Order: sequence, then structure tokens, then C-alpha cells
Amino acid sequence: MLEHLTTEARNPASNKIDTLTAIEIVRLMNAEDATITDAVSKVASEIAQSIDLIVRQLQAGGRLIYMGAGTSGRLGVLDASECPPTFSTNPEMVVGLIAGGYDALTRAVEGAEAHPEWGEKDLQGCGVSSREILVGIATSGRTPYVIGGLRYAKQMGAPTIGFCCNASSQLQDYCRIMITPIVGAEVISGSTRMKAGTATKMVLNMLTTGAMVRLGKTFGNLMVDLKATNHKLMDRSARIVSEITGLKNSESRDLLGRCDNEVKTAIVANLLSIDAQAAREKLQRTDGHLRNVLESTS
Repeated sequence: MLEHLTTEARNPASNKIDTLTAIEIVRLMNAEDATITDAVSKVASEIAQSIDLIVRQLQAGGRLIYMGAGTSGRLGVLDASECPPTFSTNPEMVVGLIAGGYDALTRAVEGAEAHPEWGEKDLQGCGVSSREILVGIATSGRTPYVIGGLRYAKQMGAPTIGFCCNASSQLQDYCRIMITPIVGAEVISGSTRMKAGTATKMVLNMLTTGAMVRLGKTFGNLMVDLKATNHKLMDRSARIVSEITGLKNSESRDLLGRCDNEVKTAIVANLLSIDAQAAREKLQRTDGHLRNVLESTS
């Protein structure tokens, strides 16, 4: 029952929030938000296990699929949509599904989350197989749409990860790994777009960023696996190439132009004094890990 969920409980710190001034509301919310990082840190092991599992599936040619309803679904779609511009991934590599379809991104689709068969249908539409990995996001731990999807993915042999913010979760029967940061009662009772939503965003950031780092999408903390497709990305690409190679900005831009604006290709071509095609071939032999290419020739 909803009344037994931590995320639905009354928060004593905000019992009289309607009597507070604006600055008092801000300070109250900030104090509550400060507790989220501790809740997430307590599930660090489960997050790390999930990253390793995601990497394994992606390396095998599978996809990472997020599934959720309401705020949970929107955050999954958001995280998926940010992977291509950040890490130059194929848009199909990380997919976000939301109950009610993409109309639900901007407006509530009443009752969409209440149908487990809709979750199964959406995954069938994606052609889910054992190569995929599904992350079911439901802060309550009981969303039928997500449970239906997790159950179907498990039947198909795909590994499953569950995310919720309540200790007793209906997701756990269908998940190999459960990530459960207990963020406590919300400042506004039941408004899980607040602390629970923030925890969700934090964890999803960790899952995709951690996986992409392990897949060689970065060099140190630099986003080297990007392709400059607009002015901002061209500027960032040139700065990254200059930082690693020591070239002047204008020289980096010229080099990128000769390398089809591929940052890693440009870096390898310069540091190893080879042409773009030879640089691409070296990167392919190390599965795109720039550090491995450079260290193997040092």
C-alpha cells in the first residue's frame, strides 16, 4: 500500500512549509537535498556491479534500455538522449522508454503506468533479446508498467537492474541487481520528482558515464570520443586535441579537418605521426581505447 512507502511518508521537517518565507523554503529544501548523496553512496557497490554488467552487454553488441513512468521515465529518456552528443554513441545504444510513449515526456498520460502489458509490448517493439540490459526505474518500487517490462526482459534472458527508493520493492523478484537509495520522505509528501528524482538522475549519470569510461570513451576526464558537428563541439574538440598534443588551436582545427573531425583519430595521427586511416585502424585494434594505443607505442 502507498501509505507504507517511505517516499509517501510525511516529512516532519516540512510539516509547516506553507508558513515559511521563500528563503526558509530554499534552506529547508537544500538541507533535505544534502542527504541524497549519502543515500546514493550506500548503494555504490550495486551501482558499480551494474556498470560492469552494462559494459559486458554493450561490448557484446547489446543495448542499454531504461524503462519508467512519469518522472522516472523522463529521466531515463533524458539520460539516454544525452549519450550520443556526449560520447558519440549510436542513438540506438542507449534507449529510454516511458509509459504512454513520447507524449508523456511533456504531459501526463493518465493510467499509462498501470498496465504491465504495455511495458511488455514496448519491449517487444524494441526487439529485446538476451543481448540487451534493462534498467527498470520506479521510485515507488511497484509501477506495473516497469514490472511488466522487467518480467518480459527476464523471460527473454536479458539481465535486469531495478532502481527504487523504497526498501520493500516489488521489482526485486525480476532483477539481478537492485539499486535502492533510501532518500526518505519528500519535502512535499509523495512528490518523488524531488529527492527521489535527484537520486535517480545521480544514479543514471553514474551508470552511463561509468560504462562509457570503461568502454574507452574518455581519456582521463576528457571527452575524446566525440565528433565535432557544430561550433561548440568544434571549439571543445580543438581544445582537447591541443591539450593532449600540445598543438596550437589553429593547428588542432586543421588536424581535425584532415581527420573528419574525429578527436581520437586526430590525437593518434599527431602523436604517432601517421595518417588518419592508420590512426583509425590502431584505435579499432584496441576497441577505441585511446590510452591503450598511446601506451602500447610508448
